[in-house]
Amino acid sequence: MREVRLIFSKTDRCKYISHLDINRCMARAFARAEVPLWFTEGFNPHPYMSFSLPLSLGVESCCESVDLRIVGDISNSTLKDNINKMLPSGIRIVDVIDDFRDSSEIAFSDYVYKIEFRDNALALDKIKALLDADEIPAEKKAKKGKRRIVKETNIKPFIDKYSISVRGTDIVLNIRLAAGNERNLNPTLLFDTIIKLIDMDYEWRSIARISLLDKNYKIFK
Repeated sequence: MREVRLIFSKTDRCKYISHLDINRCMARAFARAEVPLWFTEGFNPHPYMSFSLPLSLGVESCCESVDLRIVGDISNSTLKDNINKMLPSGIRIVDVIDDFRDSSEIAFSDYVYKIEFRDNALALDKIKALLDADEIPAEKKAKKGKRRIVKETNIKPFIDKYSISVRGTDIVLNIRLAAGNERNLNPTLLFDTIIKLIDMDYEWRSIARISLLDKNYKIFK
């Protein structure tokens, strides 16, 4: 038995597939591709699959990953080709690696936001002022006992750095957010907060995760 990590992209319409359905989609693709997976033991055996950092619904990515345990002889290139034949067009295995790090080492994630406003110049100034402020208040859903509540929290400490500019008809925001088990900022929460606080008409284009990093800003794989 050996353990491998599949690096995959999730784009186009597949960005609207939830994490749970991605799990099911992958499991079906592995079965159809006849991947020799290692199954857990016990009353209800199931294939071992471990995703590094679940992606928010509606967000594209080129750096998702899932870990598998393989039994039998199959090369990484054959594994990649066979699985890709069984996946929908918006999901593609881009690499298969044997030597990889634990997902607990993820500390940051880089995102690219593309948004069009009626007045991009004004929106640019407002977003800059918001991101440069000492505090950025956001409404975050939480639980209190069995009740769901909305509480206000300051998300500024979760933003590591950013750059923003107007490119063509869009505002493009490149931003690095805290990610991982200890500290994590949902990119959708940031988007919703920006739109609410600047209060301007807009057309949403896309949000994409382009890299995962460790605490030393090295690419996580």
